[in-house]
Amino acid sequence: MNKEEYFINQFSNKKIIGDDGAFIDGFVYSMDAFFENVHFKKEWMNLKQIAYKSMIVNISDAIVMNAKPIYALLSVAIPKTYSEKDLIDLSKGFKKAAKEFGIEIIGGDTISNEKLDISVTIISKTSNPIYRNGVKKGDLLCYTGTLGLSKADLEKLLKNKEISKKSKFIKPVLNPDFFYEISPYITASMDISDGLFFELERLSKASNVGFEFFYNIDEEIGTSGEEYEILFSFNEKNLEKIKKIALKHKIKLNIFAKAIKGKYRTDCKNHHF
Repeated sequence: MNKEEYFINQFSNKKIIGDDGAFIDGFVYSMDAFFENVHFKKEWMNLKQIAYKSMIVNISDAIVMNAKPIYALLSVAIPKTYSEKDLIDLSKGFKKAAKEFGIEIIGGDTISNEKLDISVTIISKTSNPIYRNGVKKGDLLCYTGTLGLSKADLEKLLKNKEISKKSKFIKPVLNPDFFYEISPYITASMDISDGLFFELERLSKASNVGFEFFYNIDEEIGTSGEEYEILFSFNEKNLEKIKKIALKHKIKLNIFAKAIKGKYRTDCKNHHF
């Protein structure tokens, strides 16, 4: 049983719950948890990197809903052993992400804990939200960048091997300018946080479509999470416009499937819970 999906289904507000964020009256509200020994280990990243990533993964949700982040609320459970320097390093990571995306940190909560647990709420603004339920039959499916590297780096970390400080697992790369420019030409979107195959399953369920793949996608690529590349659909008539914008922003496009009648489910094991 997918406990995450089962739990979410206990709440009745299906018109709002189910996307990367909740759109209400011109604003998108999104929240992500980033917990020690669940999402990261202290041996893998320094405190500045941990705080920075905890913000970035949530900002990614806002971007793929075509919203521009404006405010952030932080909830941080801080180990009693942390020094003043540790707290400064942690705050530097939050402030770095906030500065890069023009976000004002407006409050939150702090508590004492045995380990570092972070929850970030991002408040964003949009006049044209993009949802997961907009895929139409005949639409093309595309993801940006290269998938698989984050999973490969995670496997190295689990074997106590070092990875590059530039790894997407440590520092996800977002492409807001590219996305905002293609937004008028796409029908649905989401970020790839849990792996391409699992995100496609969500798209299929939300839009009530299946997918015809143009080529085989290896499991190591399709199940690589923590990528934060953009998955989106679009009408083929907009292909050249999107290609032109991608070239302008130096974004690699991978057009891999077409939406068809039916539904899509992956046979790969879901890593949630």
